[in-house]
Amino acid sequence: MSGQQRATELEPIERASEDELRALQLQRLRWSVRHAYENVPLYRGKCEGAGVHPHDLRTLADLERFPFMQKDDLRAGYPFGLFAVPREQVVRIHASSGTTGKPTVVGYTRRDIDTWAALVARSIRAAGGRRGDIVHIAYGYGLFTGGLGAHYGAELMGCTVVPISGGQTQRQVQLICDFRPDIIMVTPSYMLAIVEEFLRQGLDPAATSLRTGIFGAEPWTEALRAQIESRAGLQALDIYGLSEVMGPGVASECIETKDGAVIWEDHFYPEIVDPATGEVLPEGARGELVLTSLTKEALPVIRYRTRDLTSLLPPTARSMRRMARITGRCDDMLIIRGVNMFPSQIEELVLKLPGLASHYQLELTREAHLDQLAVKVECLETIAGDGPLRSRLRHDLQGSIKATIGISTQVVVCDPGSIERSAGKARRVIDRRPAR
Repeated sequence: MSGQQRATELEPIERASEDELRALQLQRLRWSVRHAYENVPLYRGKCEGAGVHPHDLRTLADLERFPFMQKDDLRAGYPFGLFAVPREQVVRIHASSGTTGKPTVVGYTRRDIDTWAALVARSIRAAGGRRGDIVHIAYGYGLFTGGLGAHYGAELMGCTVVPISGGQTQRQVQLICDFRPDIIMVTPSYMLAIVEEFLRQGLDPAATSLRTGIFGAEPWTEALRAQIESRAGLQALDIYGLSEVMGPGVASECIETKDGAVIWEDHFYPEIVDPATGEVLPEGARGELVLTSLTKEALPVIRYRTRDLTSLLPPTARSMRRMARITGRCDDMLIIRGVNMFPSQIEELVLKLPGLASHYQLELTREAHLDQLAVKVECLETIAGDGPLRSRLRHDLQGSIKATIGISTQVVVCDPGSIERSAGKARRVIDRRPAR
């Protein structure tokens, strides 16, 4: 049986019993922890400091005794210090932008690449994709994992890939019209930019051939899902991943249920911990997602703190647990005059008000030692010339933010197209506060 044939069929593990899945996880977990311990000096030092050894891992619950890994570990090992195989066995390298410090570098063996492709193919199939579909990939290509991760998975699936990458929005529209793709893989914020370009050209974005959008690389809300589906006339599904753990395809939603991304637990073991204490929380509690790779060769990660805030949900469409929609990241949380908030909370309130677009930015400043928050949001083209309505929307959004989140803000209802667009991840927060 060819790889393409395997990629289009439901795998037995996706219907396995809980006992079968847990047995496989324990077997693979023991291998992964031992592999990291024996081949990554930094991780071995962490274990020695915590007084644990791979022999101590007798049950899945024993994983709680092992130390966390986090992004700072990858920075400390820059560039190749966390590789668990000789560099010559690494066939590809990806890296972060390094805008907040040293880049985080990840590597893949040939088998890692094959596993990654298989999991993205599984994710596309879960979203309703089939062999022969045309997949328009508008994730960025290069050191970012999105484009190439989606590309290899779609090819393994037996799809026809259009590797346009991000940007060139006019050309995106042209190729969607001319090539008639079935699926688009892109960030949700850039999908909205594509929709706007359709409208600018006098075209109906809901009348295209696209039936499915697989969106990831940034947090997005249920309200944004509804808006994308309504405006683009497609089914919008969530795909989750991060470079340090693999890239896109760690978890993905199923078209049958659209009730949260299924974590592919045969390759990644999830935990939810208290972000402050690191204590493992009970099933269903909201906290920080921690992931352990079970099959990665080049860069195994053990109890990697993703900083993403979510909860684990019971299985539905597959035998594996789901993750609730991410509400934000621990490091994205804003503290405004003692009140904790996430940008996604503002997004939900913006999308509840007819007349406001989904494009917004939060600008933080400091006056007389007090933090100030300005919310800039675009209005729709249809009301751009209606000054009284724009004023009412400004007042309504200020009131809903105060009532729901508990902080006073300055709201500016901007003209359509005035907030910067990104071909990748949207820039939601601009922090102009001086360093303390």
